[in-house]
Amino acid sequence: MRVGESYYSVPYALVGQELDARLSARTVEVFHRGERVAAHPRSVVPGHDQTVATHLPEGHQQQLAWTPQRLLDWAAQSGPHTHALVQAILDSRPFPQQAFNACLGVMRLGQRFGAERLEAACRRALHFGTPRYKSLESILKNGLDRQPLPSPDRTPTPPLLEHPNLRGADYYH
Repeated sequence: MRVGESYYSVPYALVGQELDARLSARTVEVFHRGERVAAHPRSVVPGHDQTVATHLPEGHQQQLAWTPQRLLDWAAQSGPHTHALVQAILDSRPFPQQAFNACLGVMRLGQRFGAERLEAACRRALHFGTPRYKSLESILKNGLDRQPLPSPDRTPTPPLLEHPNLRGADYYH
């Protein structure tokens, strides 16, 4: 719940319920129907978020056990491409925790398809510049991880278009 410029957690069962807050110089207390349901140290930092783990649903509490390093350690066990892909997913978000669901999804794909296929799919996703969960899932579902990657020297270059209306860079100088 938002109190002033900061956010404080309440038990997830009370989300959407009418709550009251009592502020003191050092504490924020939250009440539901006159019963105190949460107490937090008062934050003076605007936008600060204070969350008590027991206020989260069980599935979210389990996510608190994960850290970026733990995810990377797991990924490294699958292989260097899996490690690089998980690192790219973590780096794609301003806060690593925002990428945890995608990283845990990669982990589930590894359980479903096996470490060898996951590593091949990660290699393919990285090769094509698409290090995202959805891309990885598509590669595995369509069996593209079993296809060879195109070699750089065999990649056809598109022919240059010629047309009277197309001008080169020299035209503009």
